[in-house]
Amino acid sequence: MKDGIHPVYHQVLFFDVSSGYKILTGSTKSSNEKMEWEDGNSYPVIRVDTSSASHPFYTGKQRNTDKGGRVDRFNQRAQQKK
Repeated sequence: MKDGIHPVYHQVLFFDVSSGYKILTGSTKSSNEKMEWEDGNSYPVIRVDTSSASHPFYTGKQRNTDKGGRVDRFNQRAQQKK
């Protein structure tokens, strides 16, 4: 590999803000924010919205409720006006 053309690869902590799940892995991403891991060392933190701990495919739970189709929403608005 040539020197100076590849990004720096280091350990990063990915933190799922919706479930509190953390995973330590290697990445080229970095952050100014640091968080302590189970081994006592501090690592840069990348905050993510969804991980395997909170994604509906992996958990089997839907986060968003079904709002209905356009006709259902129209009928709800029409009933509110009466």
